[in-house]
Amino acid sequence: MPAASSASAAPVPSPPGSPPPRTRLPRVSDATLRDSAHMAGVEFSPPGAAAVAVLLRRVGIDLVETGFLTGAHCADAPLVEAVHEAVGPGHCVSLVAVRSRAQVVTALDEALRLGCRSVMLSLPTSAEHAGLKLGSPSLRRLMTLARVAIGEAKDRRLHVTFSGEDAARTPLDRLTEYVASGFAAGADRFRLAETVSSLTPWSCGELVAALRKDACRDATDEVEVHCHNMLGMAVGNSLAAHAAGADWISVTTAGIGERGGNTPLAELLCSLRVLYDDDRHALEHLPELTAEVHRRAGLDQPFVSGPATDRAFAYEILGQLTHPAAYESIAPEQVGNHRTLRVRTRFGPPLLTWALGDAADGLDVDAYCAWLRAHQERHGRPALDRDGIRRLAETFKAASGTGGAPPNAPAAHATAPRAGLS
Repeated sequence: MPAASSASAAPVPSPPGSPPPRTRLPRVSDATLRDSAHMAGVEFSPPGAAAVAVLLRRVGIDLVETGFLTGAHCADAPLVEAVHEAVGPGHCVSLVAVRSRAQVVTALDEALRLGCRSVMLSLPTSAEHAGLKLGSPSLRRLMTLARVAIGEAKDRRLHVTFSGEDAARTPLDRLTEYVASGFAAGADRFRLAETVSSLTPWSCGELVAALRKDACRDATDEVEVHCHNMLGMAVGNSLAAHAAGADWISVTTAGIGERGGNTPLAELLCSLRVLYDDDRHALEHLPELTAEVHRRAGLDQPFVSGPATDRAFAYEILGQLTHPAAYESIAPEQVGNHRTLRVRTRFGPPLLTWALGDAADGLDVDAYCAWLRAHQERHGRPALDRDGIRRLAETFKAASGTGGAPPNAPAAHATAPRAGLS
C-alpha cells in the first residue's frame, strides 16, 4: 500500500447535536486533475497539473488523482509523469477505465511504464451504464471483468481501488454483490461514485452503512465516496458517508467538475475544521490553490456548481451527448438551461462525426480531425461548440479543395474512445 494510504488520523470529537461520529477523521483525495479530464472544455497542461499538485500537497491532501489511462501511450501520459515528478508517485492515483480484459491489461502496463503505484479501476455498476459501456447489463459479466482487472493489477503489485460508476443508483443487492466480489478478489478500496446527483445525506449514509455491513470483510476494506454537486448536497453527503463508515472523501478544488461539479475541497476542509476541530490541513493555502486551478484550467470566470450555469450541461464525451438521460438527474430544460458541446482538443472522429451531422457526408473525418487538432494547437486551444466545429469544417474543405486533407495536414493520432465515468 502506498505511503499516502497508511498514515493514521486523529480522533474525532462529536459536534453538538450530531450523531456519534466515527473514531477517525476521513482521508481526503482530490480529483481535480482527473475529473477535469471529463469536464467539457477544461484541459490542464503537464506544467499546470504539476503546479496544482504541489499546492494540493501543501494544503495537506493525502492523494492526488492524476490522469485517465485507457491503453498504451495515453494522451494523459505527460500529465501523469509531470505530477509524479512534482509530488512523487506515492501520493498519486491514476484512473484506469475497464471495458475489456485486453484493454485493461494494456492500460495497466501503461500505468507501470509511467511509474504508478496506485490505480483506480473504474467499471459501470448500474444495469443502464453497464449496458451502454460494456455492451451488456449482466452482473455476472461485470463481476468477472472486475475480478480479472483487480487480479491483473495486483499481479503488478499495484494498490487497487475499484470504483462503481453510477453506484448511487445501482440497486443495493446488485451493488453489494459487486463490492463483496471485488474485495474477495484482492482490492484494497471501493469508491462509491454518485455519477448522477441523486443522494441525500440520509440515503448516502444508509447506503455506505449497508455496504460496510454486508460487502466489506473487515475494517481493512476501505470505502471512499465521490459525490457530484448538481443538487448542492455533495459536502453533506460526504460527511454523512464518513459518519456511516467511509474512510476516504473525494473532492475537487473549487468543486470544479462535470455535471454540476463535485464535492468542493475548501468547503469540505472547513467543515472538518469547524465541526470536528480537524487541524490537519493548511487552510491558509486554499485561496492560492483555488486561484491557480482557475488559471490553469483556462476558466474565464470562477467555477459555480449546480444546474443554472452554462457549464452544468456542457459535454465533450460522445456517450453523454447521445445518452444524456443516463447522466442527468434533471433535464436542462426544466431549469431554463440547455445541453451543449464544448471541447478544445480532446476529440476524435466519432465525436466530430456526431457534431457535423449531415455535414460529415463526403468529408474525410479522420483527416479533418488531424487538421482541427493542429489548428487548435496553433490558436491556443480555444473552446469549440458544435457550430464552431461545422464552420471550421468548411474552412478545412476550402483549404483541401476536394474534401480530403490539405497537402501538409498532420497525420491523424489515434484517440481512444472516452466514456463518461464517475
